[in-house]
Amino acid sequence: MHTGKSEEDAMTQIDRGVMHAALTRVATKAAAFADELNAADGQLGDGDLGITVSRGFAEAAEATLPEDMGMALLECAKAFQRVSASSYGTLLATGFMAAAKSAKGSHAIEPEDLAGLIAAARDAMMARGKGNLGDKTVLDSLDRVARALDGVPPDLMARAALDAAKDTLHDFRGRPCKLGRARMFAEKSAELDDPGQLALLRIIEAATAEEC
Repeated sequence: MHTGKSEEDAMTQIDRGVMHAALTRVATKAAAFADELNAADGQLGDGDLGITVSRGFAEAAEATLPEDMGMALLECAKAFQRVSASSYGTLLATGFMAAAKSAKGSHAIEPEDLAGLIAAARDAMMARGKGNLGDKTVLDSLDRVARALDGVPPDLMARAALDAAKDTLHDFRGRPCKLGRARMFAEKSAELDDPGQLALLRIIEAATAEEC
């Protein structure tokens, strides 16, 4: 597709091919880190987070993605809905749908639009899950990533997102979880990483593996 931009600029865009490659990387690596996420989730929840993430991304990686990026993101949401009824799977589907609405009609996502798409996903997930920033959940990680990407040059975005996800885990250690089943184990949860935050870190690590 001709966009009127230079070849160098086009390489920084996220189109259907770039998205599929990222989904495939996450799906492949999720099979390896699924046990880690299941174990982390098992200390505070149902112990199926790794299954949710690995199955969801495997399904998304197998989906036929339309050229329209909004519709492609919607396919990702549908993939998670097909294979998971868990709260995390539902939240990820909600986030994908919110981003899809913002990206509808575009054949490529510009780097400068990523922060806004992630912020839209964050807000939709907050509304769906009745969560707030500071509750020690994946919402905090998404908020940090969205703010970290705002105004950052494209070649530094992968590192900025990864650092933001890592910093979120670090900064919330010692603080109790205030949402979901984990809130019932407040004292114990303060000693542990939030499974949802850990999952997002692993997802970002996998998605950006070729860029960092």
